[in-house]
Amino acid sequence: MFIVESYGVAVLFCIITMICWGSWANTQKLAQKTWRFELFYWDYVIGILLFSVISALTLGSIGYEGRSFINDLKQADSLNILSALIGGIIFNAANILFSAAIAEAGLAVAFPIGIGIALVLGVILNYAIAQKGNSTFLFLGVALIIVAILLNAAAYNKANASVKTTINDSPKSTVRKGILLSVAAGFLMSFFYRFIAASMDIENFQSPAAGKMTPYTAVFIFSVGIFISNFLFNPILMRKPITGLPVSYTDYFKGNFKTHLVGILGGLIWGLGNSFNLIAAGKAGPAISYGLGQGATLIAACWGVFIWKEFKHAPKSTNSLLTAMFIFFILGITVIILAGLH
Repeated sequence: MFIVESYGVAVLFCIITMICWGSWANTQKLAQKTWRFELFYWDYVIGILLFSVISALTLGSIGYEGRSFINDLKQADSLNILSALIGGIIFNAANILFSAAIAEAGLAVAFPIGIGIALVLGVILNYAIAQKGNSTFLFLGVALIIVAILLNAAAYNKANASVKTTINDSPKSTVRKGILLSVAAGFLMSFFYRFIAASMDIENFQSPAAGKMTPYTAVFIFSVGIFISNFLFNPILMRKPITGLPVSYTDYFKGNFKTHLVGILGGLIWGLGNSFNLIAAGKAGPAISYGLGQGATLIAACWGVFIWKEFKHAPKSTNSLLTAMFIFFILGITVIILAGLH
């Protein structure tokens, strides 16, 4: 299987993760013009599972290092399989709430709040698993990103106070709901990574301990957990949606090929980022790898501010807060990278 051999390549993989995790939601934004997020989410989950299979049968099965996907799956311990499955279930619960938050409040609000919380708690939890990297640099980077999140919140409040509607052209009560969903999603999302990391031998991808899984196998099991749990979580939201009228499976099958393809593309993009992040974790450590990946907030904020114009009604004075937010995010990400060099 393919294994990352250097810290520089691991950082590159984490940057790709950052771009993927910060960009997949654009497919939801595109789809939601004519397509409810509950229906979009079925295709998104299919995309995640599809990428995990492609990755496992290609990068996870080539070369002479480590165990190939099929052999690794056969020898995996049931407890490690369960751990990766639980990670998938937790992630899916969090991501459904997060997708609802995006639909309610937009990228520029949901990402900094939800992923910001996930970043802070997740780094702490993952560092406890494997204390790899300089803790001072790591947590200083997290602190800088917290400042960026607070600046984003200040920009949102200033923009929201200046107009009768929100920055996302929705009623204020709707965006408040989106903020609450973002907080709940961020809290849950901080826990999923530790379960999938625990199922792997983080210290040795070349010759993993018996019963432990390679990242490719762990990602596949994790994705199966997402797919299976979606038959529990998503039907509940379809029948009792957070906003709007209930939708049915009939509505899903009425969607055209292009609409379904957009959702699958979103899952493929997120899956690429997830796979690269876990492959990089062997060299960078789970805390640094996860922390850099969750810098996705910066990418999403760029999409929300510059492409989707989610702050288009905000006063010009908001620009200074947004500029400071981007500066602190970049500083935080840079310091987290330096954590792996000391």
